[in-house]
Parts: sequence; C-alpha cells; structure tokens
Amino acid sequence: MMASGVGDCGSKNGSSEEHFAFSKHPNLEDIRKLQAEFSQERNWDQYHQPRNLLLALMGEVGEVAELFQWREEVREGLPGWSEKEREHLAHELSDVLIYLVRLADKCQVDLPAATKEKIALNKQKYPVSKVWGSNKKYTEYTEDEM
Repeated sequence: MMASGVGDCGSKNGSSEEHFAFSKHPNLEDIRKLQAEFSQERNWDQYHQPRNLLLALMGEVGEVAELFQWREEVREGLPGWSEKEREHLAHELSDVLIYLVRLADKCQVDLPAATKEKIALNKQKYPVSKVWGSNKKYTEYTEDEM
C-alpha cells in the first residue's frame, strides 16, 4: 500500500474483496486521539461543536461526490482512474472520516460499538431469507413477507 493510503483496488476477476483490507492502525480510537490533539494544539476546540462538525462533514461528503460527478458508472476498484484521482479520493474520504470521528467524539458516541449494534439491527430488518438479491427498503416488505 502506498503512503497516500491508495492501494491495489482491483483483481483479475473484477472483485477487490480478495486483495483489499483496511490497515489495522490507526484504529478509530487512534484517529479520535490524533484529531483531538491536532485540534487542541491549534485552539480549534472552540469551533468544533456538533453543529459545525456536521456541516463540515456534509461539505466533505459533497467533495467526494464531486469526484464521481459527470462520470459513467464507476466499477469497484476504480478502473480507469489515475493515481492522482485515487489519491484525491483517498484524501477526501479521509476528511469525511476525520469529521465523522470528531463529531462522534464531541457527541460522546462510541462509534465502533454503535456500528456493531446498528449492523445487528439491520440483520433483523433485512433477514437474508427475505431480502436476498433485492434492493427494497425494509418498509416495502409486507408483514406476510417478513
């Protein structure tokens, strides 16, 4: 993996699952601490209130969206993207993560624990036996189907 956080996202069969995994470090707690220290060193905590962080997060999501705007459908692994485009995406996605973790920190939400809980809830909403291969929202299924 390169220093920019951009790695080999593709494989011979078009699936990136075989070759891609997140690095183990830094983990979310490490990122939380790094960003808290970064902000404290600059006296930015006064600006890092939940509302401001949410608005900044939304702005960064918009910047990610701009990278995909006006392109054809983009396949997994981003075939056809230049190294510069991939690096730009990595930076923008990192900004999203940083603001998300900072927002969770300021709201005192244990993001890893909340994520684990949310996935468990989604498993209940979307049982494999009822939703396999479907993109319907859980509210579209009748009581008989669930």
